[in-house]
Amino acid sequence: MDVQRHPHRDAAAAGRHGGHGHRPPRGLAGGGRLHDGRRRRVRQRAGLLRPVGVLPADGLRPASAQDRLISPYWSVDSGPPLRDIGCFALVARHLSFSRAAAELGVSQPAASQAVGRLERALGVRLFERTSREVHLSPAGKRLLPYAEALLESAAAFSAEASRLAAPEGAGVRLAYPPPAGGLAARIARRMARRDPPAEVELRPAGRAAAVAALAAGEVTAAILAAPFPRELTTAARFHVPVGHLAVPVGDPLAGLPRLQPERLARHRVLLPRERPPGGMWARLAARVGPHRQHVVADEIDDFAAALDLVAAGVGLLPTPSLVVTSVRRDDVAFVPLDAGDLRLTYALAWRGERLSAGLMALVRTAQECLWTR
Repeated sequence: MDVQRHPHRDAAAAGRHGGHGHRPPRGLAGGGRLHDGRRRRVRQRAGLLRPVGVLPADGLRPASAQDRLISPYWSVDSGPPLRDIGCFALVARHLSFSRAAAELGVSQPAASQAVGRLERALGVRLFERTSREVHLSPAGKRLLPYAEALLESAAAFSAEASRLAAPEGAGVRLAYPPPAGGLAARIARRMARRDPPAEVELRPAGRAAAVAALAAGEVTAAILAAPFPRELTTAARFHVPVGHLAVPVGDPLAGLPRLQPERLARHRVLLPRERPPGGMWARLAARVGPHRQHVVADEIDDFAAALDLVAAGVGLLPTPSLVVTSVRRDDVAFVPLDAGDLRLTYALAWRGERLSAGLMALVRTAQECLWTR
């Protein structure tokens, strides 16, 4: 059946729709163009455009150029492992793979492999090695400050995260060397009697372990022997005289009323490898002479354990008064040592940027214990 068209109505419709006889798709206006807002929504639905800051949902697709413009951190290379960088820094400090491995608690081949991996990853040689010596290469000297800064930043990141994760009102953690165990126990008891009471978790640790725990945020404070690391704040300093020499029972020296260092010319004296200038160990080593020194460890923190070496006849041990008054052994005798003002200096140490109410209470309590002992 024919349908009659009204000429005036058709002409009006054609004029409204751009001279065509049909209606344009929805969303188009004048000339077939999308409005800006609607065009953006259409492109988003088609996956052609993401809102700023939104990355792929699966997180697995490699970042595109647009992703990197949106977030520069998306394209950061993870780089070599921090453990390899830490091994490089330790070898550079000691200029020895064996010492670095001992401090890390790994084998020497493992330390060498870690540095080798780092050198391959970076494409540069970090050390010049010979059969007897290890030296930093020019590239190693340039990269060492960056490695140390990176390790310090990573430690600070972990420590701050640990601090934020700790519940409010959590107790403090105190690392201490065995000679200061009596003081650490008094601090813990007095802190428990404060109002409000505070729990102190005691952790016996040598100097190197305590400094590492402070850097990692694993302990609130530590009792350390001098010299003190420059990055730490200290308070409540105290001195422990070293006025006796531990000798095996039955040794001719055990029957003497007093000993002078000059009398030790024919005996081996147990000393640590680390002897900071001006410290007690350095001054004693100068009095004894280089030929009778017997190095037993990087540090001597646990004097009570070192007495086993004395009893076995390995050597003689300068002993702090705290150990002399607290240790009783049938196989070791303590002979007064006339070596001048030999003493170990200790202090409560912490990282200055980690102040807290619990730390301040710990400092006050340590000072009170020293004043009233």
